[in-house]
Amino acid sequence: MNSLVVAIIGIVALIIGYRFYGAIIEKLFDIDKSKETPATANYDGVDYVPAKHWTILFGHHFSSIAGAGPIIGPVLACVYWGWLPSLLWIVLGTIFIGGVHDFSSLIVSIKNGGKSIGDITQSVMGRKTKIIFSLFLFLALILVIAVFAATTAQTLIGEPKVVIPTFGLILVAVLIGFLIYVLKFNYVLSTIFGLILLAGLLFLGNSFPIVVGGGTRLWMAILLIYCFIASIIPVNILLQPRDYLSAYLLVFGLIFGYLGLIISHPKINVPVFTSWNSNIGNLWPMMFVFIACGAVSGFHTLVSSGTSSKQITSEGDAKKIGYGAMVIEGILAILALLSVSAGLFWTGANCAPNLIYPELIKSGDSIGTFATGYGEITRCLFGSAAGKFIAILILNAFVMTTLDTASRITRYIAVELFGEGLNIKLFRNKYFSTSVVIILAGLLAFGDWKKIWPIFGASNQLIAAIVLVVISLVLLSKKKPTGYTFYPAIFMLVTTIAAIVYQMMQFLSKRNYLLVTIGVVLIILAVIIVVEALTIYKKNKNVK
Repeated sequence: MNSLVVAIIGIVALIIGYRFYGAIIEKLFDIDKSKETPATANYDGVDYVPAKHWTILFGHHFSSIAGAGPIIGPVLACVYWGWLPSLLWIVLGTIFIGGVHDFSSLIVSIKNGGKSIGDITQSVMGRKTKIIFSLFLFLALILVIAVFAATTAQTLIGEPKVVIPTFGLILVAVLIGFLIYVLKFNYVLSTIFGLILLAGLLFLGNSFPIVVGGGTRLWMAILLIYCFIASIIPVNILLQPRDYLSAYLLVFGLIFGYLGLIISHPKINVPVFTSWNSNIGNLWPMMFVFIACGAVSGFHTLVSSGTSSKQITSEGDAKKIGYGAMVIEGILAILALLSVSAGLFWTGANCAPNLIYPELIKSGDSIGTFATGYGEITRCLFGSAAGKFIAILILNAFVMTTLDTASRITRYIAVELFGEGLNIKLFRNKYFSTSVVIILAGLLAFGDWKKIWPIFGASNQLIAAIVLVVISLVLLSKKKPTGYTFYPAIFMLVTTIAAIVYQMMQFLSKRNYLLVTIGVVLIILAVIIVVEALTIYKKNKNVK
């Protein structure tokens, strides 16, 4: 199968889905372009700050949700189950579940004063459910920060050429933020200037790789300190401009990747379908958990209702930012899928040993496997080595944006849960609450976070399912049709619980009682919320 044909079919389907299905979903929420948004109504100069232009906020939102997930998931799923099931889930999941999930959580937060999904849960399901759900979100985000700090540190060691661009981008972002928000400089010219500086950083990084002593632990400490600072300073100083510039990196990466496919249009070497049952489980439910970001991810709602809703300047931009960013992430996931299925080989016949997809994935380095495949499909543009470097740099930049956004969101949840919900006054102080977040993440990062990471994928999808249930209740309260969110919620709940049960059986056979316990807790959480939701549904006969 020609990879270019597959790419065109996938991208066209996503664009059509955004244009037509996205418009249907948008009508459910009574968009009012003239209504004041939380960014201006609750302006505080730190978290509630209107973005200068919707493209700046799009850059932040897209950079924050598109970490390593839309790349690692397809890279793993493709080798286990084949390229066609993975492609279908990416395209259909993005259109009918992921885009709906991201957009609806963003617009509901906007219409509720920029409140997080935890606070919105309380308004429709009560304080008890809100506290349980918020605690789960808090713990899940601590794990995200810990894991991304550890993986980013490993990347900085493994590819020292990305050190200067990774940290130099922070300084460039601060400068661009100063130009746009303080000096009121033209944001287009500021963007061009920032991109020129970014190109200079790429050249410097490639010419002067940085190798430091101290290994992974030193880099993790540096990254956690960065997270603390980035999560407490005003969003327009670092978060907005950094993520905005990072988005250009990924856009360029997408353009070069698909341009490489247009020029070389290699055939797909991976089987259409490998097996229903792999060594990590059946296609259903496990593939739907492995491919999260790129189809649907619970983390996205935390960005939508955590940071993006506090910076948007018009409800009319919500579809472009929420649904639109999810579609672009789907396009990224397709590129990741084609990088490994067409850029690499399935068997060792007539190819270099280091280009055999199943062999590369055995090392456990999904990022390196993707980068190698990306380098091959862009070989016609700038050689495989340079392509691999670009892929790792882009991925590293996005993991960093996810890191600082996750830290800020976890602070929000800590304040809402412990400071306001449980009335622990110390947590209302952003410095104290942020310190607790970073310390807990640090303890996990420097400890053995890998012990609980295997169940994170299922917990992430469980968040998405619960959020869709909450959104359905919001629509129900406004006498709006609920099927667009309720049926995806049921599918995600059933799928995720099935995946957790399967994983629990595996953990039990290995006597990993910690993960078994976490699995039981996740299922209990889901049951509590579903029972509460059904009770509310029964009180209202207008479910459509």
